[in-house]
Amino acid sequence: MATEFSLRCWGARGSTPTPGASTLRYGGETICLEIRAGDALILVDCGSGARNLGMDLCREMPREFDLLFTHTHLDHICGLPFFKPAYDERFKVCAWAGHFQDETSLADIVSRIMSPPIFPVAAKTLKAVEFKSFSAGDTLERDGELVIRTVKLNHPGGACGYRFEYRGKSIAIITDHEHGNPEIDASVRRFVEGVDYMIYDAMFTDEEYPTYEGWGHSTWQKALELAGQANVKVPVLIHHDPRRSDDELDEIARAAEAIHPGTLIAKEGMLIVP
Repeated sequence: MATEFSLRCWGARGSTPTPGASTLRYGGETICLEIRAGDALILVDCGSGARNLGMDLCREMPREFDLLFTHTHLDHICGLPFFKPAYDERFKVCAWAGHFQDETSLADIVSRIMSPPIFPVAAKTLKAVEFKSFSAGDTLERDGELVIRTVKLNHPGGACGYRFEYRGKSIAIITDHEHGNPEIDASVRRFVEGVDYMIYDAMFTDEEYPTYEGWGHSTWQKALELAGQANVKVPVLIHHDPRRSDDELDEIARAAEAIHPGTLIAKEGMLIVP
């Protein structure tokens, strides 16, 4: 059981699940994060890691919780059709998205991936799910002491970052974000200022980045640069390139430690307690 304010990682990979011998230690599941804040439960993204999380939640008493999407690219929503609580009416899952740049809705996107011939089970079978929307930049109101702030990110089709504040502690999630837009970069820097843990997109290295400019992802070096500028206590590198092996992530960990001591590399099962 998690402590009063915590984040558990159920998937840290980007783009596509990567099972295999070279990804055993950091894991091959795509992004899925579980946040506990007192009595509140919030999930961020529903990548392939959500399947295991769903089975774990079903061992608890059925309850209400929020599912926040950073955006709706496939690697961040592919776990929803396999997320067991979504089909159980004893749960209540409030699914939120705030990144859309047009009239598209979260329900529309889920209905697309859960329809024949793509998938045999229709979205209407997600009996526990209620779809809701907001605009990136809004603060999501909640009862109690938890505050959820949001920010617009730079990613094809849009994306949204989150900052969770609870009893003087804070966790920010900035994944699927590309540095380089001065206005958005300044906004993100203000957004993460002084945060205890910053989970940040580290898909590429600075050396790789020119080949993939415009793909909507950042580098581990930029993550540490931002952490230094914004007085972030602990940067956590996430959204690992599917080609990146455990050994290569170990190399990044050593290099990052030399620049910003205490930097973490996200891995499945990791528990963060601010």
